[in-house]
Amino acid sequence: MGTQVSKTQQLEHDHEVGRLAPMTRRKFLITSAASAGVVLTSGLIHAAPLSAATKKINLPGFSAFAESVKTLRSGKYFLVESSGLPLHNMMVGISNWQQQVPVPMPYTGSNAWRIPVNPKKASDPISLKTELYRGAVALAVDGVPIFNALNNRGEDTFLIGELDAWGGHCGRADDYHYHIAPLHLSEKVGKRKPIAYALDGYKIYGRVEPNGSKMRTLDEFNGHIFKGEYHYHGTTSYPYINGGMRGQVTVRNGQIEPQASTRPFRSPGKPLRGAVITNFEREGELNFSLSYTLNGSVYIINYVANQSRVTMQFSNPDGSSTTETFQRKIAV
Repeated sequence: MGTQVSKTQQLEHDHEVGRLAPMTRRKFLITSAASAGVVLTSGLIHAAPLSAATKKINLPGFSAFAESVKTLRSGKYFLVESSGLPLHNMMVGISNWQQQVPVPMPYTGSNAWRIPVNPKKASDPISLKTELYRGAVALAVDGVPIFNALNNRGEDTFLIGELDAWGGHCGRADDYHYHIAPLHLSEKVGKRKPIAYALDGYKIYGRVEPNGSKMRTLDEFNGHIFKGEYHYHGTTSYPYINGGMRGQVTVRNGQIEPQASTRPFRSPGKPLRGAVITNFEREGELNFSLSYTLNGSVYIINYVANQSRVTMQFSNPDGSSTTETFQRKIAV
């Protein structure tokens, strides 16, 4: 998805988060990881240690992002560690904005993503049209989770303008995630490699089959059996990703378990009607700047985020500004 997604209307989303005051000055608050008090290794923020039985592996698709994503195996699961932030840009093009901003997530150690090593077909598959509106349903090979294409009111997030030019946005924990297939990842991993893995263990491919041939007819879940193995495909029309869970999964409280946890650090807010995100920049791994337009004026949000706190600077077009610091409680 290398082009900007279409926007058709402004609707509230239940993934809304806290108020973001406008700002106009482009000035980063902290410019080094050391001064922010966080330890970084190859782009990963490390949390709880893994068991000695866990082994590093090369998982097809993920290998192209080895500098920012780590893949391991522990028993019946593949484990995937990442900060949840992609290498590509984010947020630009959103016209139905809930005032979230992307911050790094602790998807490491005991909070790593888990993908079944040996997926098994379910006797009663789950459709994403009617279930799993909470939590992730898949994980992209760049370490970014993928949610149901429908929000928790059954609305297509792509069509109502909630997604950026890459098919993603942020949830109430300021966690970046996709809602449609990140087909653009095929350019980096190769057309024959998977671009994501569903949380039932089945791979998600792009526009062609694993051998490079034309994509065959898909079932209602955007998948099929090819050369004896089932897999899904990403498409440019609904359901965009895996339209359901053809494989066996455990569902608790409306979402697949196990899956990595996130925790909001701000109180929920309201959508900012009429705002359009026009620019997003990163300086290093912890400093961010988001620009948006509202009522003909340009606003900028500069912030620094690590695993213990987020500091945000807000300014108005008249030059006034405020700064807020939020403490984070990481669920790992």
